[in-house]
Amino acid sequence: MPISTDITKEVEALIAIETSNVANMANISAHLKDKGGWHWVGFYIVEEESEELVLGPFQGPIACTRLKKGKGVCAKSWIDNATVVAPNVHDFEGHVACSSLSNSELVIPVRSKGKVVAVIDIDSVEYDDFSTEQIRILEEVVFKLEERWVD
Repeated sequence: MPISTDITKEVEALIAIETSNVANMANISAHLKDKGGWHWVGFYIVEEESEELVLGPFQGPIACTRLKKGKGVCAKSWIDNATVVAPNVHDFEGHVACSSLSNSELVIPVRSKGKVVAVIDIDSVEYDDFSTEQIRILEEVVFKLEERWVD
């Protein structure tokens, strides 16, 4: 289901007065899952001590709780500090299969002071489900979260 640029304004209004990162991630996950119709939408939070991404707020089926640095789409986004798209997760070397139903994946880093503090992970049952325009819009959504991020 395609999303529109309106979603950026909706997210901005949704998180405008909230200062809790967890609450904002929870509402963003719920809103994107509802509007985008994806299989799974959620956040993984960087845990520096263990060098892992730890499951944060999400919408969808049960997920992997911890993702090791250096393995999978989420870890690549974290390490590269860049958006990563996997049109076919089965072709992505080191892919971590938290759900056998996921066929494509989009991961966008969430930054605070230039450093990755979390990633948003969106999984789809469709192959190649993320258009350039959708990616741009979702990166804008993440930017709205970054503006509100509290260290």
